[in-house]
Amino acid sequence: MGTKIGGGMEFIASSGELSSAASASFTGFDASKYDSYVFNLYYVKPATNNQALLAHASTNGGTSYDTTDGNYHYNDGADYTSFNINQQYTAGNASGKYGIIGSFRILKPNATAHTVGLVHASVYTSSADGRGTTSNDTYRTSEYLSTTAVNAIQFKFGSGNIASGEITMFGIVNS
Repeated sequence: MGTKIGGGMEFIASSGELSSAASASFTGFDASKYDSYVFNLYYVKPATNNQALLAHASTNGGTSYDTTDGNYHYNDGADYTSFNINQQYTAGNASGKYGIIGSFRILKPNATAHTVGLVHASVYTSSADGRGTTSNDTYRTSEYLSTTAVNAIQFKFGSGNIASGEITMFGIVNS
């Protein structure tokens, strides 16, 4: 018999189609079932131009979310108020700007260590004569500096609402 290998992915929740939403929160974390989580971002577009999408961690099941400057670090070592989604390339809200598409992973949020977030996403910044889009790709690592288990996450833009898009949550099954 071989060693049991986990890693199957299970759907947990969807924000549904977002429209003028202040935020999208996910509380379906379950350390007894999942090692890590993947959040798929589908054309998440801000209502206010030139915005970064923020991902705030909770250690109390979503009762509150940590927005303290310095409790998050990016791979550049700087202090921030959230996990990094698209800090380097802000998303716009004009016609032809489609928002953010990609994935955000939270690795082993129940470990007694810093929680690491990985982003692989594109920020669509323009459309050239309707013939396609240009994008700025973001591949970033960020970490939440608490050693308390993260058990909820909230997405919101730095200013203004989420104009449109959808976010889905999947769990990576324990190995």
